[in-house]
Amino acid sequence: MSGVSLKGIVKAYGAVRVVHAIDLEVQEKEFVVLVGPSGCGKSTTLRMIAGLEEISDGELTINGRVMNRVAPKDRDVAMVFQNYALYPHLNVADNIAFGLRIRKESKENIAAAVDEVGKILGLTPYLERRPADLSGGQRQRVAMDRAIVRRPRVFLFDEPLSNLDAKLRTQMRAEIKRLHKRLGVTSIYVTHDQVEAMTLADRIVVMHDGRIEQIGTPMELFLNPANTFVAGFLGSPPMNMVKARITAAGNAPVAEFGNDKLTLAPLEALKDAVGTEVILGIRPEFVTIADSATPERVSIDVDLIETLGSEALIHATLQGQAFVIRTETVGRMDKLNDVSGFTIKPHLVRVFDAKTGQALPGQVLEP
Repeated sequence: MSGVSLKGIVKAYGAVRVVHAIDLEVQEKEFVVLVGPSGCGKSTTLRMIAGLEEISDGELTINGRVMNRVAPKDRDVAMVFQNYALYPHLNVADNIAFGLRIRKESKENIAAAVDEVGKILGLTPYLERRPADLSGGQRQRVAMDRAIVRRPRVFLFDEPLSNLDAKLRTQMRAEIKRLHKRLGVTSIYVTHDQVEAMTLADRIVVMHDGRIEQIGTPMELFLNPANTFVAGFLGSPPMNMVKARITAAGNAPVAEFGNDKLTLAPLEALKDAVGTEVILGIRPEFVTIADSATPERVSIDVDLIETLGSEALIHATLQGQAFVIRTETVGRMDKLNDVSGFTIKPHLVRVFDAKTGQALPGQVLEP
């Protein structure tokens, strides 16, 4: 077993807590992504797992062994950093082999290991080059190979793609995913980029202000966000948030905002909720454009249309609130300029408590 367990983990600098008693179980061979805005505690959490930050309270175990007081070199983890952290005076082969030399491995074993991992990420032709002679993507592959060659129980990635351009990030995401599939090593990956989280993770851990907001598979979090923070953070573009008031309850609850209204899915929490303020969460992808003759149509004022090839983003205003619709362009591009309203199926509207931001119970969409 090579799982990682965090129980009540706290990180404090004096009286200031930056990580608040978080609990997380990472299973063997699982790829878990910690995601959240800057300052949410995700990198600090990763550094505590690596042993680069002292744990203020709680218990960290790796492979069933308590690691709170174990030195980083003895935790059997390998970390890939955002800034590559390569030795500029050493060539690629020596950078990859550095950790093995520190462990006093034999020259034969080192040479064989470097040759093997060099083939994994296609670095064999570049083994004699120095980091200054490599592209950003090649340097990141060197950093990854240096981690692979140690054969650790756990890989830790600290925003490894942040310094790459968009095309290279896409390529390297695929490389990392293929690498995990091939090696099957337990991996914990930190990023602020929700696209990376959605495409890489077996499970996503959304963090905010040093706390875990929600844990689940990418589609679980996309379809069933636990609160408005998760709903607004995951998705590109994020979920639209519309303030509304419940004006009818029972088996056909209705939410009104301005001159428009939406029928909602029947929820136990809405049966006696007339007059209650709520927030409606509407994914841009779930909206259907509708003309003025469509029943239960919601009116919008279009401000801007962003064409993205096969898709377009319609930026609009709904009762003074920003609202985005994602729609196809093929065969309908000439009609987008005339968009003035939309409809959405009731079960696709997420309802949140206006005071707490928490999703009302009873709403579950299956992937």
